Amino acid sequence: MAELEILHSRPIAPTRRVSLGMRNLPIDPAPGAGGLLLAAIVAHNAPKIEPELREDLVSVMETLAAGHGVVQPRVRHRFQSDRVGLALSPQRLMAVNGQLAFDFEDTLGRPVQLALGAVYAAGSLPVETRTPIFEALTSALVWARPVDAAFISAITGGESASLVDLRAWNDPLAWAMETLEISSDETPSKRVVQRRFRAMLRDAHPDHGGQDGAAAARIAELTEARRILLNS
Repeated sequence: MAELEILHSRPIAPTRRVSLGMRNLPIDPAPGAGGLLLAAIVAHNAPKIEPELREDLVSVMETLAAGHGVVQPRVRHRFQSDRVGLALSPQRLMAVNGQLAFDFEDTLGRPVQLALGAVYAAGSLPVETRTPIFEALTSALVWARPVDAAFISAITGGESASLVDLRAWNDPLAWAMETLEISSDETPSKRVVQRRFRAMLRDAHPDHGGQDGAAAARIAELTEARRILLNS
């Protein structure tokens, strides 16, 4: 249904390079089977990528989504057209007994190389189709769960994730303190957390000036921040 060949330097190689081979990435209607495969590659590899490199991936994604070129190297790797000397890691989306299934070759390359290959493949798609594709990749980057039927449903159903989710994943304690606007070098007491939560929850409610459309998301964000701090 969809396939992508990602070529990359081997883990023992002194240089770090990424290239793309054969691409079969149908995207109509977007994100299509191709976009689903690209998102799945990112989701499969993201948990094994260092937090700072995940943030670098976001920067590359934003640049490519806008239709701009990327100055090389990025995310500690150089993207190139030359494939000589590179290892091949094919990635596939298949239909098996009426069910969608992914086949990831992930034994030869680093997780960041495979995710970066998917991102550059998305950047090679027509500019007018990129918005839903990169929204799917953003969601995939913070999925942090098995790439299974629930993932497929979320991506094809158009669920999206905020980059706030990425910050929460990389440094949950700092994100939670920032979300509840707590300034301290130490984890605050339960009393402080609860007081800030109640005050900000009141402000987020539409009856107290919060925006109707954003209230539910803001309340969910505050609730998650409280949970992180009370369990830390």
